[in-house]
Amino acid sequence: MEFILQPLTLLTFFPLVGVLVILFMNAEQKIAIRWVALVTSLITLVVSLWVLQSFYAAESVTGAAGALHLEAKYAWITVAGWNIYYYLAVDGLSILLVLLTAFLTPISLLSTWTAVEERVKEFMIFFLLLEVGMMGVFLAQDLFMFYIFWEFTLVPMYFLIGLWGGPRRLYAAVKFFLYTMAGSILMLVAILFLGIKTNTFNVPDMLAALPALYSSGAIDPRTQMLLFIAFAAAFAIKVPMWPLHSWLPDAHVEAPTAGSVILAGVLLKMGTYGFLRFNLQLFPNATIAAAPWIALLATIGIIYGAAVSYAQQDVKKLVAYSSVSHLGFVMLGLFALNPEGVAGAILQMINHGLSTGALFLLIGMIYEQTHTRDIKVYGGLWKITPVFGTIMLIASLSSMGLPGLNGFVGEFTILLGAFGSTAIGSPWYAGISAIGVIMAAVYILYMFQKVFLGPAGEITHHHELKDLNVRELITVIPLIVFMFWIGLYPAPFFNLIAPAVEKLLSALPL
Repeated sequence: MEFILQPLTLLTFFPLVGVLVILFMNAEQKIAIRWVALVTSLITLVVSLWVLQSFYAAESVTGAAGALHLEAKYAWITVAGWNIYYYLAVDGLSILLVLLTAFLTPISLLSTWTAVEERVKEFMIFFLLLEVGMMGVFLAQDLFMFYIFWEFTLVPMYFLIGLWGGPRRLYAAVKFFLYTMAGSILMLVAILFLGIKTNTFNVPDMLAALPALYSSGAIDPRTQMLLFIAFAAAFAIKVPMWPLHSWLPDAHVEAPTAGSVILAGVLLKMGTYGFLRFNLQLFPNATIAAAPWIALLATIGIIYGAAVSYAQQDVKKLVAYSSVSHLGFVMLGLFALNPEGVAGAILQMINHGLSTGALFLLIGMIYEQTHTRDIKVYGGLWKITPVFGTIMLIASLSSMGLPGLNGFVGEFTILLGAFGSTAIGSPWYAGISAIGVIMAAVYILYMFQKVFLGPAGEITHHHELKDLNVRELITVIPLIVFMFWIGLYPAPFFNLIAPAVEKLLSALPL
């Protein structure tokens, strides 16, 4: 009973309760199935708030700011001298991503109320299973366990795209699966190598053992760099970093709306979180050596993603390519390797989930009525759907980094960190990346002008479009609230992550 009621175990696996209930329900009970899934995700959200409160209490009682808290650690697999643990814990590096996952899941499920009509039972089961995998990725502190959760997320997402996606859904699903799996195999080899060398898969124990192996030459600098690259391959594909991004537009465009929201909001952050949790900590010297190269790729991704976004006529593909640009900022901040850059990168992971998640939700809502995403056939929607237009404007301005909204805080802090970074070694990365902010304003405002302003487009001659209803407002308003909260008062978020960031950076030989 103690194991089941442990906060992180309950948070990770509670969605399985909803899965079990839905399994025994009749597939024709679509409304009841939706409610079971939604209530399950809302209870999980409540549990995540309990975890947050317990995290604050643990930091206050122990005084160990930046340490792992709420640990659930049990011997799991003991074979031939190997000890693999069931080990969950949370710290400032992961707490906001855990909360984001719990927050976006019920919002995504609520968006499916009228959008998903076929195989509702199977859809809800896969979505709740996906939440289990995502939570496990952010909480696992044993590399073997982390890898299981990492690979597990591929399965439900593959089916969500492949069964409920658009016309090219099978192509997109297979491409998503193969790209991610290819990188994961390299990471698995590196995990096994580290496990053999340190005789543990437990991350804290591994971190304690590695310095002696590095200083003694048991793991030489070349090997450390190869291990860094093996982990980076898996994480860079998931981010995705340029030039490993080509699976993302297909996956986003073909995925159902809820799938796009959770893909952009959470799954892509698994890649950036992997760099933060593992590459920076396990391979400190390789991290410093690779920082200028990662910064170069991130800067290219920022400019490339923004330029290609402007060229898109499919509004969903425009937002998809914008993720390549936005997550380039996250990678730039992470490898600035200073408090401003890393803290800004973590906050920008959350900001991107809120802003891009809202854009995908709104695009899905208008698509349900028009059955097109072609920018050319829209026009003049502001007069027809003023509430929709207002919320879309806020989400768009958030995405482009307008001061007063969340996107500005993250991007400004990242650029501040990158400009003064000794690890990157040149302020030019920050200077060129700042151009990406201007380019974001260009493609976002271009999209908004074409869709909402100007003369009426072709679509308005064929549809009596309705403005957002109560359910749709309930879906997007929480995201808007957080956009303003973080934009106007980000201090609580920075205070939450700052101790863990300082502890992380203090271990790097800068």
